[in-house]
Amino acid sequence: MFPALETELKQETLPDPYEDFMHHHLQYYGYFKAQKSSLPSSATHQRVWRSSPRYMLNGSFGERDDFISDSLEKEMFLWPNCLTSTGHAQIDAVNKDSLMLSSPLLRSRQLLYDELDTVNPRLREPRELFSCFSNKGPLQAPRWPIECEVIKENIHHIGNERVPEIVGEEQGTVVYQLDSVPTEGSFFTSSRIGGKQGVIKELAATLQGPEDNTLLFESRFESGNLQKAVRVGIYEYELTLRTDLYTDKHTQWFYFRVQNTRKDVTYRFTIVNLLKPKSLYAVGMKPLMYSQLDATIYNIGWRREGHEIKYYKNNMDDGPQPLYCLTWTIQFPHDQDTCFFAHFYPYTYTDLQCYLLSVANNPIQSQFCKLRALCRSLAGNTVYLLTITNPSRTPQEAAAKKAVVLSARVHPGESNSSWIMNGFLDFILSDSPDAQLLRDIFVFKVIPMLNPDGVIVGNYRCSLAGRDLNRHYKTVLKDSFPCIWYTKNMIKRLLEEREVLLYCDFHGHSRKNNIFLYGCHSNNRKHWLHERVFPLMLSKNAPDKFSFDSCNFKVQKCKEGTGRVVMWRMGIINSYTMESTFGGSTLGSKRDTHFTIEDLKSLGYHVCDTILDFCDPDQTKYTQCLQELKELLQQEIHKKLNNFGQDMDLEGNWSDIPLSDIESSTSGSDSSLSDGPPIRLLSIADELHQKMVLKNPKKKRLQTRKQRNEQYQKNYLMRELKLTENAPTQLSGREKGTSLDAPLTSPKTKEITQSKKPGFTASCSPKRSTNSSLGPAPDAKPNWPRTRYPASRKDHAAMAGCPSLHVYTYP
Repeated sequence: MFPALETELKQETLPDPYEDFMHHHLQYYGYFKAQKSSLPSSATHQRVWRSSPRYMLNGSFGERDDFISDSLEKEMFLWPNCLTSTGHAQIDAVNKDSLMLSSPLLRSRQLLYDELDTVNPRLREPRELFSCFSNKGPLQAPRWPIECEVIKENIHHIGNERVPEIVGEEQGTVVYQLDSVPTEGSFFTSSRIGGKQGVIKELAATLQGPEDNTLLFESRFESGNLQKAVRVGIYEYELTLRTDLYTDKHTQWFYFRVQNTRKDVTYRFTIVNLLKPKSLYAVGMKPLMYSQLDATIYNIGWRREGHEIKYYKNNMDDGPQPLYCLTWTIQFPHDQDTCFFAHFYPYTYTDLQCYLLSVANNPIQSQFCKLRALCRSLAGNTVYLLTITNPSRTPQEAAAKKAVVLSARVHPGESNSSWIMNGFLDFILSDSPDAQLLRDIFVFKVIPMLNPDGVIVGNYRCSLAGRDLNRHYKTVLKDSFPCIWYTKNMIKRLLEEREVLLYCDFHGHSRKNNIFLYGCHSNNRKHWLHERVFPLMLSKNAPDKFSFDSCNFKVQKCKEGTGRVVMWRMGIINSYTMESTFGGSTLGSKRDTHFTIEDLKSLGYHVCDTILDFCDPDQTKYTQCLQELKELLQQEIHKKLNNFGQDMDLEGNWSDIPLSDIESSTSGSDSSLSDGPPIRLLSIADELHQKMVLKNPKKKRLQTRKQRNEQYQKNYLMRELKLTENAPTQLSGREKGTSLDAPLTSPKTKEITQSKKPGFTASCSPKRSTNSSLGPAPDAKPNWPRTRYPASRKDHAAMAGCPSLHVYTYP
């Protein structure tokens, strides 16, 4: 077939390995369809290709001249001859240059020479499989399907959305400023009762007449914290928040007042010194506004307002830590109005005192709610302790009651925790049958505001010691952290008297939506997965607000000083931190809505409701939840173990897996950075630290944080998997009442509960009735067939007062 090459082919006695490779390679990709004998030798290839000027290489990178711009024209040029009827190409045997060009069998230009002109065949990079940019011509235009209509016009857009540039007071006008703001380096010395003392500076700006449209700012009231306002435009202001007293950080909470407003004018406010790199404002959350005229005329209170809301990095940042900005625009509803802006619905210390005063003056509620002072704060404010329980008829009945401890507002800027506490108190102090039953069988110890000093001065995170109180539950410094020291001491004495069934500290979260719990994971087989039952039940009772997937049960080293971890180590198995978002819900009927005050208060009711479900003498729901948790956790562990061999960012991906206990953080703040003693004790702490270092030299550690996390996660998952495999035996034993745990019920209890519904399904049915006048009506939820409790108070007390029945013993 190739007469010009037959003589050279006959001279070869042994097959060329490279020719064999090229034969199979080209056949595989469909470029070579002839028999192997028709393939020219590599030497012939090199002579023919090398002599053709069209295949000379450009430079040292082996690039050819793009002398033909279009690939279709290129193919027509390379293979101009048409096929005969037999399907074979007519090859000109005289001109060897045209041999490779006119053959349809050899479409690969893969053979290259080395620099010494010796025969060294090797593969080139496949040209048509990669797009290479060339500076010798225009870029290839995008190709469209022929069915699409396309206009011949190039559209260009500006890449970034506009955010206001920070101007600063050098080019603006300061209209409000507080100069006497304690910063880091100073510490609390004394306090006074509110009101004026000495000379109070006037506002930085005063109106020059009725036509002056300058806004008048103020924050020198309870929980206010604006430090400075700068006017940078006719209707544009830059705001600086005051940091927590005696610190240089924790700027997130804001609460201030504006006066001299103008209607139908667009104002822009920009807070310039926020410290969190992420915020719910970036995903739809809006600030809160309150208009006094709207409240007076239309009975409208706090509402979400604002447009063009952006959360971004401060472009003027040149300090030791990066700053972030929050900007929004707004139109005020009235001229000459007084309006307030806040990060969340304010709940002040005065609001709490007014509420407690109404309880103390109520002749019915005061019989089962005893109010006393737990301690005094650093500034001398009273930290209140409520003891809520129905009077017992005998000492034995009183001693048989278990305890529930609830607290709130250890972080003063998390006012949402106070509204949940308010809803809980509304229900537990009501005359609802469920509330009466809870007071019959439990003693509730409630601390509604742990950090009154921080609430009063408008702090976001710290007390007047300049420290996060929720990192100091292990403290022995009674004088520096009195609120925490007395709380822990009270719970320690309570544990000596009775079992504490539940501890929960209410908080707020600035980066996640919904409401969820942080707990502590136990490796004890006797209580394995039990700490997850209460959160799962709460998610079933409040499915449109509470997210079980967001719950976390990891005990991090940096959280050893938190309330939930310290109480858990003191023996309270169900020890939780309840986190409520500043934003809203992504679940059910509340999806994509902001939480209101009523939403938060209703969760207080759901906490009470879940306590009843948790302690129901009929353990069907409890057992089903435990089995559901075991199966879910086992699936997640196996999935993650299967993925351990893959390349993945452990620190970035584990937080998305529910029940994994390996979230990178369970914090809504960087408060651990402020962990430490008060500033006046720093020198003493340094001396003690040096002594500890000398006694206990550092152990050898892994090189990087990622290695430590990976090793911890592997060890943890293996322990979990081992517990999971051993759990079925334990569960079956519990169902029979013969396992490691005590029997769930006694024969007497079975007589009481044998007429009750055994089912536990997710179907919907009417909820048991409650008094709708007690506050927000409970939301509809999937039916939990509640066991009917004994009808009479006498039976209630008998069940709670007899230790041998174990009716309400923690399962």
